[in-house]
Amino acid sequence: MDEALLRSLTPSVLAILVRRGADFAAAEDAVQDALVEAVRGWPADPPRDPKGWLVTVAWRRFLDATRADAARRRREDLVEEEPAAGPATGVDDTLRLYFLCAHPSLTASSAVALTLRAVGGLTTRQIARAYLVPEATMAQRISRAKRTVSTVRFDQPGDVATVLRVLYLVFNEGYSGDVDLAAEAIRLTRQLAAAIDHPEVAGLLSLMLLHHARRASRTGPDGSLVPLAEQDRTRWDTEAIAEGVEILQAALARDRLGEFQAQAAVAALHADAPRAEETDWVQIVEWYDELVLLTDSPVVRLNRAVAVGEADGPRAGLAALAALDDSLPRHTAVAAYLHERDGDLVVAARLYAEAAHKASNLAERDHLTRQAARLNSRPDARLDAGKGPAC
Repeated sequence: MDEALLRSLTPSVLAILVRRGADFAAAEDAVQDALVEAVRGWPADPPRDPKGWLVTVAWRRFLDATRADAARRRREDLVEEEPAAGPATGVDDTLRLYFLCAHPSLTASSAVALTLRAVGGLTTRQIARAYLVPEATMAQRISRAKRTVSTVRFDQPGDVATVLRVLYLVFNEGYSGDVDLAAEAIRLTRQLAAAIDHPEVAGLLSLMLLHHARRASRTGPDGSLVPLAEQDRTRWDTEAIAEGVEILQAALARDRLGEFQAQAAVAALHADAPRAEETDWVQIVEWYDELVLLTDSPVVRLNRAVAVGEADGPRAGLAALAALDDSLPRHTAVAAYLHERDGDLVVAARLYAEAAHKASNLAERDHLTRQAARLNSRPDARLDAGKGPAC
C-alpha cells in the first residue's frame, strides 16, 4: 500500500466533494471512509485511476450518509451531472482547501490540526501523537474545527499570508510522535508552491529547507541544545541548503519582498558561512532592518539586537536591546549573552539563571542553566565570546 500516494490525493478528493455541494465535515468523514476501504482493498486489487476511485467511493459514502436528509435529491442530481471519477486535475480545489483550513475563524491550534488532517491526510491518532495529547482530545479539536468551517463559502480569494502562517506553525511544532511535523510542513509547502505562483510561498519553502538542513547538528547525543556557533557544520544538509538558496534567489529576483523571504535570507547567510567566525553579520543586520520595516515585530527587533551585538560589538547590541520590552520571550537570555560578550560575567551568570526559570521547554532550560553554572564556576575569567545563543 502506497501511503504517500493516499496522503497526496486526500486534499484534492476532499475538495472535489466540497465543490460538489457536500459540507466540509460530512465530506471529510466520507473521504476517511474511502481511505479505509482503499487500505483494505488496494493491495489485492489496485485501481487504474486511484484518484477517480477515491472520489467515486467517497461520494457514494457521502450520499449514503445523507440519504435521509431533505437535500438528498439535490445532491443526487449533482452527482449525475459530473463524471464519477471527478476532474483529472484538482489544483484550484486543493488550493481552496488550504484557505479553508486556515480560515480566520479558527484558532491557530485548530487550523494546524485541520490542515494536517484535511490537506496532509494524517489520521487523528497520528496528529494526536505528534502533539503529545490524547487521541480523544485531538478528535474533539478537529470536530470543532470542521463544524466551524462547514458553512464557509468561497466567494472571495483566500489570504495567502494566513495559509503560510499556519504552515509555519506546523513546521515549528517539532519532531514529536511518529510524524515528523517539520518534514510534513515542507511536503505541504512544496505542494502549495506547485499550486500557486507566489514569492512568499517560495520564501517560506526556502526558509524551511534552510532551517531543516541544520537539524542533525542542533542537539548533542544527550539531547542538549547546541548553539548555532558551536554546531558541527559538516553535518548540515548541503543539498537542502543549495535547494533553499536557489528557491530564495528566484523569489528575490521578482522584487516583491516579504517577511519569509527576508527570514530565509538571514538563514542563507548563516548557511553560507564555513565557520561561525566568517558569518556576515553586517548583511544579517541589514536583512533584519528590512524585516523590521515589513513586520515591526518585537521578536524581530530582539533578533536584530543579537545581530547588532555581533556586527558592532556587545555594547551596541545592549543599546538596541534596551529599547525593547524586557518581558519578551528570550529577552533575558539575549541580555545574558551580550553581557557575557562584554565581559560582565557576574551579571551574565545571574541573567542566564533568570532566563532558565523563564524558559518554555526543558531543553532550553537545561542549556541556560548550564551557561549560568559555567560562568559561576569561573567568576574571574573572561571567556571566549564566540559562543552564540542557542539556535
